[in-house]
Amino acid sequence: MKKWLKENWEGYLFLTPWLIGLLVFTIIPILTSLYLSFTRYNILTTPEFIGVDNYFRMLSDKDFIQSLKVTFKFVFLSVPLRMSFALLIAMLLNRKIRGLRFYRAVYYVPSLLGGSVAISILWRQLFNREGLLNQFLSIFKIEGLNWIATPSTALYTLIILLVWQFGSSMLIFLAALKQVPEDLYDAAKIDGASKLRQFTNITLPMITPMVLFNLIMTMINAFQSFTPAFIISNGTGGPVGSTLLYSLYLYKRGFTFFEMGYASALAWILLILIAIFTAIIFWTSGKWVYYEG
Repeated sequence: MKKWLKENWEGYLFLTPWLIGLLVFTIIPILTSLYLSFTRYNILTTPEFIGVDNYFRMLSDKDFIQSLKVTFKFVFLSVPLRMSFALLIAMLLNRKIRGLRFYRAVYYVPSLLGGSVAISILWRQLFNREGLLNQFLSIFKIEGLNWIATPSTALYTLIILLVWQFGSSMLIFLAALKQVPEDLYDAAKIDGASKLRQFTNITLPMITPMVLFNLIMTMINAFQSFTPAFIISNGTGGPVGSTLLYSLYLYKRGFTFFEMGYASALAWILLILIAIFTAIIFWTSGKWVYYEG
């Protein structure tokens, strides 16, 4: 033991700041939130242990059920669209064209800005009654809506915003495309395979590991989406709960109504939901993910 410690103490010394940060800012808050999820706590008073009442309360909480519906719709629509656009643009940028680095940077910029407060405010101005979209439609004598204030369209503006942030997924797809051996395409061309057959039988199978990675990361990001919904709906989740994403509802319970115990329970349910969907993806990945060699 002494010999092992003597040989490795320098490494653990350099790791100490990270280990302290992990303990103080990650492990302790996680365990604290787990405990608070079984309490009634409003910050100003001592937590009162109430068992699993917070979890059973969700079963009759209409806003909780609404937030689940909105979030599932948001995730199941935005994730496939974002990945499809990312792959499409990556395939276009994989061709030998002039100014390729410039185009890569241009398409990646929205991923750096898309979740910010400033971009969310800009998005709200884009889709309101006097926004740029309606000004464009007025050229064709089409009367536009107040897209963010109409229940049937408000959520779709958030979906478009998330899809617009496809830059990081695009770069990962682009890196994967460059690893596909060219001799596979040469052999396919000799056999008379069309572009579609080359894509479905060569390109897609060869990049499925990156599809798996992007799918999981994009799904987690979508479940945790908060800032755009908060800014565009002014923190209400309106109109009529149409943009009440789960993270926004969790925030309202914790920081508007100061129900920290209930908010902690909501946070753990979100963790469980993400874990379940991630496990399902991993469980099914053996049937569609191809690992070369």
